Amino acid sequence: MAVALNPVQIMKAEAEEERSETARLSSFVGAMAVGELVKSTLGPRGMDKILVAMGRSEGSIEVTNDGATILRNIGVDNPAAKVLCDISKTQDEEVGDGTTSVVVLASELLREAEKLVTSRLHPQTIINGYRKATDTAREALVKSTRDNSADPNKFRDDLMRIARTTLSSKILAQHKDFFSNLAVDAVLRLKGSGNLDAIQIIKKQGGTLGDSFLDEGFILDKKIGVHQPKRIENAKILVANTPMDTDKIKVFGSKIAVESTAKVAELELAEKEKMKAKVQKILSHNINVFFNRQLIYNYPEQLFADAGVMAIEHTDFDGMERLALVTGAEIVSTFDHPELVKMGHCDLIEECIVGEDRMLRLSGVKLGEACTVVLRGATQQILDEAERSLHDALCVLTQTVKETRTVFGGGCSETLMARAVMEAAGHVADKESLAMESYARALLMIPTIIADNAGYDSAQLVSELKAAHAEGKDTWGLNMDAGETGCMNEIGITESFQVKRQVLLSAAEAAEMILRVDDIIKAAPRKREQDRGMC
Repeated sequence: MAVALNPVQIMKAEAEEERSETARLSSFVGAMAVGELVKSTLGPRGMDKILVAMGRSEGSIEVTNDGATILRNIGVDNPAAKVLCDISKTQDEEVGDGTTSVVVLASELLREAEKLVTSRLHPQTIINGYRKATDTAREALVKSTRDNSADPNKFRDDLMRIARTTLSSKILAQHKDFFSNLAVDAVLRLKGSGNLDAIQIIKKQGGTLGDSFLDEGFILDKKIGVHQPKRIENAKILVANTPMDTDKIKVFGSKIAVESTAKVAELELAEKEKMKAKVQKILSHNINVFFNRQLIYNYPEQLFADAGVMAIEHTDFDGMERLALVTGAEIVSTFDHPELVKMGHCDLIEECIVGEDRMLRLSGVKLGEACTVVLRGATQQILDEAERSLHDALCVLTQTVKETRTVFGGGCSETLMARAVMEAAGHVADKESLAMESYARALLMIPTIIADNAGYDSAQLVSELKAAHAEGKDTWGLNMDAGETGCMNEIGITESFQVKRQVLLSAAEAAEMILRVDDIIKAAPRKREQDRGMC
């Protein structure tokens, strides 16, 4: 007699599990939804998104078309969508640009893979085909690179082209020549170090974006203390992180009982003497400028003024790190051994006026490549987006200074890689060739989306582009200013090889990871224990 066996329950009651086709479909849908969200921001005519904050910072808004910023600020619950958010974040940290392209390419690869899975092609076969296609595409990309690093003038021209291409899809597109020149000047000052900490960016409301400028020094958004010198030559700088408010009794949780107000005066006098001794220790370093991370209260400020020392308080932490870097100082907290303290130097510290605000300019700093970009704009949202755009350009340029090879943009590289993959697929005699053809179609979606976002006929333009490459015109891409195909070398649309390679490899790896999934398990939430003492 057969006995019916009940299924064994392995997981907790509230745990969730999606198996095989259901799990794969969930992954595909989540990834494609993220791609659909950001693809309208791709290209020189891409649109922006408004991000409205909720919770503590409710009401604050961001206007951006940066893929990494959008995906970082939205909340996603789908596991595959989170994978795409992570690759966008990694792309931003590694090379600074291509954050939207990598997500769009990965989602298109998964869209093509879904069609193949529906046609009963096994995911592992698709993965093998995608791997072969990635190797072929990378080889084609490497062959199409150019390197002008041996000629300084040509290399600067390449950097200018890359900066203009990067900024053409940003809020700075209207002033892309101005900001491209500014970004290239700032990066070339780094002399190949790639240390972006030496480039300070200050945002000041007022004026227009065209009023922004690059200053060959270090500008700090701080004011000089009362009755202190406004200009110091041959500055000897001490950078510190120490409390300068012990003239106030501040012992946590303590209470002091006195018999009369005279006793309070004695306590205050004792505290003043203690602060005076601390200031004397600081002055014993033979300095004339003192920067402090924390507040400097009235009495020590007066002591510094009497000694003819410029004292700047409450320097923000990021500013402190940069300040120590560019002046050659070390941040100190104790002052008992002046001989062990490494102090900073600069030729001149003086007040300068930006807009309606007074700031400090440090000229002739020890780190000669240090400079400051002052951004002007009508609103805080414009300034924030301008900073993100300029930061992307600076990151791409520093990567190009390290990896000097360049490729053509405007969909040229994607079309070239797609053609190479299609040709390679013709020599593969099994089902993997179907996956390789799908990979090529996904690559061609990049120029298709760029054309769609500009309002042009993408089918016509991409067909013309494919025909041009078939005729051997390997430098042709999409000219979105005129709505036609053209030579990218003549138009000047150039991109960093490092960025393009990172987009290709990251998108392929993310798509492969999601394709491998056949089971999604959500753990049961941990319950809070009820307080037994409560009724």
